[in-house]
Amino acid sequence: MAFSTVWAVLALVVIFTLITTLYRQASERGFDSLLSAHLFNLIGSVGVSEQGMLTGAPDLGDLRFSEPQSGWYWSVEPASSGLTGDLRSSSMTRSIPSPSVAEVPFNSGFQRNYLTEGLEGEQLQVFESEFVLDAKNRIARFRVMGNETELEQEIGAFQRRLLTYLSLFGFGMIAINAIAILYALQPLRRVRDALAMVRQGTAQRLGGRFPAEIEPLANETNALIENNKRIVERSRTQVGNLAHSLKTPLAVLINEGRALGGEKGRLIAEQATSMQKQVEYYLQRARMAAQRDSVVYRTPVKPLVLRMARVMEKLNPDTELRLTLPQDEVVFAGEREDLEEVLGNLLENAMKWARSTVAVSVELVTEDEGNAGLFEINIEDDGPGIPEGEAREALKRGKRLDESKPGTGLGLAIVADLINEYGGQLALERAVLGGLKASFRLRNIE
Repeated sequence: MAFSTVWAVLALVVIFTLITTLYRQASERGFDSLLSAHLFNLIGSVGVSEQGMLTGAPDLGDLRFSEPQSGWYWSVEPASSGLTGDLRSSSMTRSIPSPSVAEVPFNSGFQRNYLTEGLEGEQLQVFESEFVLDAKNRIARFRVMGNETELEQEIGAFQRRLLTYLSLFGFGMIAINAIAILYALQPLRRVRDALAMVRQGTAQRLGGRFPAEIEPLANETNALIENNKRIVERSRTQVGNLAHSLKTPLAVLINEGRALGGEKGRLIAEQATSMQKQVEYYLQRARMAAQRDSVVYRTPVKPLVLRMARVMEKLNPDTELRLTLPQDEVVFAGEREDLEEVLGNLLENAMKWARSTVAVSVELVTEDEGNAGLFEINIEDDGPGIPEGEAREALKRGKRLDESKPGTGLGLAIVADLINEYGGQLALERAVLGGLKASFRLRNIE
């Protein structure tokens, strides 16, 4: 649109300059031709009496020569001896001087033209000629004067009208170009909006009809989305099959090691248990990687938090669970199972270590534009917490800071990996309640 606008402006400027130049040239030629015709008419209307007086009543057919100080004048004056008197138009109330022949010489046809100042300060174009009137070679000087200022005013008025018309035409042309371009880009906007809906999870594919030029793009994008979904489903199936195929053999090895007893039995059970932990961890990582690039999932956060809170309250009736939820809707840009995994591990950990109270809060992040579009979940307890400097150790795979309570040491590591997969980060801090505060931020679909 910028290019077409610049081009239209340049084209209209060139057209304006060309038309005004041609109009000025034509007007000046017509003006000169009119003055020349009036001059020859004046010469033909004047004679000499026997007494050597200039005679005649020229009528040049233009009322402006009879209007006083109109800027249109004619005069006839003696230019040689033996000739007396002078004639002038009724519009010429006093004489108008002319330059000397030395300043403006006559041409070969005994004519000259020049500019001079009129009676009212206007600029006059003067056509002047000296002509022999009779056989006695008595010469008279004939002058016809036209209002050059009036001509310039007419040319200026024409330029202003032309500028107005060309401006209106230019604005109309630019508007039509803009409308045509924007209309032509509407299908691409529809594709963009449809892709945004797919990314936000409100649609599974690009819907609607598109022009023939855009339809191949929409079809290829839908094919890509379908292929992505097939890859995710296939990865899930493979992960599930692997989990089921390893679950029973590992359980058998653990049970046999415990049944065998002794040093060898304990070693077999420990190694099988370690294998089970590793398998669980990497199966979880594989499931996350399989669905990490999915673009069609959205999960309402508040219903999920409420449901998990009810479950945790039933499992831990002696622990008070406080919930703080926002009024606005919060939608996680990811799969429900992943958020359940994160909340489940963190809530279970908080309930395990809390003395009496666990607090969960969900809030939208609005303090700065850089973090706009995020939501934050904080889970606090009043337990012993984690000493400063050991929080990073707690996030390592298989690391347990306290062996007094059951666990695999994989929960926080899986949670951290899940949050990282979605572009967030898990933070472990000292809670206001005195125990551990686990907080993380994820993308919110507005």
